[in-house]
Amino acid sequence: MNPLSQQHSVASIGSLLGNLPLQGDSSLQQKTPLISGGSVNLNLHASDNAASIPGRTPCTPLTLSTPLQDRDGAIPVPQLQNIVCTVYLGCKLNLKNIALSARNAEYNPKRFAAVIMRIREPRTTALIFSSGKMVCTGAKSEEQARLAARKYARIIQRLGFEAHFKEFKIQNMVGSCDVRFHIRLEGLVLSQGQFATYEPELFPGLIYRMTKPKIVLLVFVSGKIVLTGAKVREEIYEAFNNIYPILKNFKKSDKDPRALTSSSNYMHPLT
Repeated sequence: MNPLSQQHSVASIGSLLGNLPLQGDSSLQQKTPLISGGSVNLNLHASDNAASIPGRTPCTPLTLSTPLQDRDGAIPVPQLQNIVCTVYLGCKLNLKNIALSARNAEYNPKRFAAVIMRIREPRTTALIFSSGKMVCTGAKSEEQARLAARKYARIIQRLGFEAHFKEFKIQNMVGSCDVRFHIRLEGLVLSQGQFATYEPELFPGLIYRMTKPKIVLLVFVSGKIVLTGAKVREEIYEAFNNIYPILKNFKKSDKDPRALTSSSNYMHPLT
């Protein structure tokens, strides 16, 4: 199996999301505006509380995010770039009606069996399936992911569906970091062959599969790192703190005559 593949075929989903117009496009003016006015109450469960989910309490310090120290200064801290979450709306949905009535929605059943919907704040994209399941991507924090999922559920409610907010779960977190030095990927793969693969003819980055925590890292010669596969942000920090001392051992000398290729700065758009 391709190590970069994700459930729901992330690469194909990404290609679908790129062509969706945003609110304000003239091509959307003919669509019926969303129903406005009135309050909307979602049926929430006890589990639908940010404080009850480990690692998601706002303003709670995370020990693993504390930068470690080495002789060159503080280790950089990875930043979250994307969070993928899922929600069950608890009812069957007529996707055609949703696409015709909602703004910023696209539905092409021959191409993909879900409505693709976007909102600006927080800037996210949702895939809404007729079964009532929804995938939300693009959030930069756990709080943003939950807020965006609620907003999509409210939109579906306002269109006349008995939508609820059930089984909210974060499925994947993607983080990135720049270690600020160049890395000898050839030496790294020889040393870490049990965990790493490097085929520059196919992909410019080294793929490192960490087992504890179970995280996949993409390491580029430029020093940029992408971390994916985490369920909570602590796993991102722990994985980076584990890999950083190894990367230091393969730091490329500033006097190395080999120049970086244009592909060294390539950052794969994982979700």
